[in-house]
Amino acid sequence: MSTYARERAAAIEAVLEACRLCEAVRAEIVDEDTAAKKDRSPVTVADYGAQALVNLALAHAFPDDPIVAEEEAGALQADDGAALRDRVVHYVRGARPDMGEPAILSAIGRGGHPGGAAGRFWTLDPIDGTKGFLRADQYAVALALIEDGRVVLGVLGCPSLPTAAGGRGCLFVAERGRGAVQRTLDDPAEHPVHATSIADPASASFCESVESGHSSHDHAAQIARVLGVTAPPLRMDSQCKYAAIARGDASIYLRLPTRADYQERIWDHAAGLIVVEEAGGRVSDIHGEPLDFSRGRTLARNKGVVASNGALHDRVISAIRQVLA
Repeated sequence: MSTYARERAAAIEAVLEACRLCEAVRAEIVDEDTAAKKDRSPVTVADYGAQALVNLALAHAFPDDPIVAEEEAGALQADDGAALRDRVVHYVRGARPDMGEPAILSAIGRGGHPGGAAGRFWTLDPIDGTKGFLRADQYAVALALIEDGRVVLGVLGCPSLPTAAGGRGCLFVAERGRGAVQRTLDDPAEHPVHATSIADPASASFCESVESGHSSHDHAAQIARVLGVTAPPLRMDSQCKYAAIARGDASIYLRLPTRADYQERIWDHAAGLIVVEEAGGRVSDIHGEPLDFSRGRTLARNKGVVASNGALHDRVISAIRQVLA
């Protein structure tokens, strides 16, 4: 029996609920539903609403578990955040009609845990790829469980990702040592996913961020040339790129540093990492070092991210060294 059966079930239901809220917001989003954070990145009613729903679910199922989540409730509590706050409450109450505004804001605020090397905590990105969400493209609701600095469970909800049957909306689940599976958002039937077995880079394809500010496209193109990759890159937002590697849509994902001082956030990679690894792939930083989730809210000891089908990983790292040197 699964060691994390309760956690797995709760995480799946929480992510599905959050995905439904996100799609409801996206179907009728207006300008007032979006604001800008201090770093000028966008945040929407759906980001806050999804975080509220997931945090409420985790607080009910595992009240002692802390959460490391991306969004903060402060902007909603300010006087100029009243309109956005009202919209968040409206959508959350669509799923949880018994919840009042104080409880919803409190739930959003539960995501401030500092993380670290000891104990267990959840990490959540309520919408990874907010720009993709806003342009009706790819985004993900990403939830992972970390114990003593190691990711042990991950759930990725990808509402816009194509399904095998030609529909839209996939959910990926991975538990340490038990493989990775895919299902649709509407059908609980799970199917194993596996990374490709491609060992010749000339037959491989890249997956990279749409936003050039998130990863250096120029360096990626040079690395592709060194490896002999000729296929055009598959560009998409969010941790859907990890899902693409896990189910064989692509064989290599590069997130190359664009600034020397930039530190990746743990919620941007934890769920995706375990999905890829349990599908038979490999994830590291650009130096080939494992991602270290024990350093707080960021991957402070790592630079960039590389995910692959495993067979190509060492050759990709060697090409990165050659180009970035």
